[in-house]
Amino acid sequence: MTDQRYGLDRHVRLTGPFRLDGGGSLAEIEISYETYGALNANASNAILICHALTGDQHVASPHPRTGKPGWWTRIVGSGKPIDPDRSLVICANVLGSCMGSSGPASMAPDERPYAMRFPVITIRDMVRAQAALLDHLGIPRLKAVVGGSMGGMQALQWAATYPERVEAALVIASSARHSAQNIAFHEVGRQAIMADPNWRGGDYYNAEPPSAGLAVARMAAHITYLSEAGLTEKFGRRLQGRDAKSFGFDADFQVESYLRHQGISFTDRFDANSYLYITRAMDYLDIAEEHGGSLANAFKGTATRFCLISFDSDWLYPTAESRAIVHALNAAGAPVSFVELSSPFGHDSFLLDQPEMNRVIAGFLNA
Repeated sequence: MTDQRYGLDRHVRLTGPFRLDGGGSLAEIEISYETYGALNANASNAILICHALTGDQHVASPHPRTGKPGWWTRIVGSGKPIDPDRSLVICANVLGSCMGSSGPASMAPDERPYAMRFPVITIRDMVRAQAALLDHLGIPRLKAVVGGSMGGMQALQWAATYPERVEAALVIASSARHSAQNIAFHEVGRQAIMADPNWRGGDYYNAEPPSAGLAVARMAAHITYLSEAGLTEKFGRRLQGRDAKSFGFDADFQVESYLRHQGISFTDRFDANSYLYITRAMDYLDIAEEHGGSLANAFKGTATRFCLISFDSDWLYPTAESRAIVHALNAAGAPVSFVELSSPFGHDSFLLDQPEMNRVIAGFLNA
């Protein structure tokens, strides 16, 4: 066994060509990733964590731009449900993102940023890039692939595309395809970015970025991550720093101030073009469509164990979508467990302190 190190930030360039679902290709790709723990002698203890839309590889270590703790420190760490003392934990920045992996901000062969010349990608393309990374690391099979939200989409896609490489798949607050409502919310965000005069058709890397449009996109999306009950409990109709309404268009209400803060702070760490590409990849996801219109066909004959977790206040990826996946897995004869957890915090519940979720994750991964 190699020496154990936590939060080791790595970067690798992989030669292709990498052919993509949309018909394009990349001659090579760069992948930034973090590892926690160590690979055992027979390479059987690797757990891949897949991040959500605006996440990154810094799952349990401070973010280099914001200094904030990793986005899943509640789950990943010594003595926690995903324990680097027992497993090699890997989290890679997805293809198309902006934290070191190849994306629209990356340099093209002509030494200029790709911008909108970067090929459109899919969730399956992201998974293929992760598989290439694991090949590079000498990991033929995963003990588990784990993810929430878009990370859960990747976990499902892993099990459908590489069933022989996945012992277990843990899918949290996710879906096997995007609903019309979710596509609609994403389109609002994309249009906000593209309507910003600073977007310049995506060619803004040597100029002022479209921060206003990206902030609005983040604000609209952030509403979908919460719940009405959670917003009411946290903010209600309380005013922000004042005793009376201003009868103007400043942030009179606490909830307005909160959303503006979320939008502005997001622009400091994320690239607008990456937001366009990744939301489009999520919208294109339809695992059933990839398998003749039957989700069960995607998992027919699989030996992968599955666990699905949903939250009763999540209206972005409601429990009904998890149940549809469970029914398909049952029809395919796949071993699957499922739990709906109660939480007032909506879709973001999977990122928050949820003791029951912690117990489910630990129980499934250590079974």
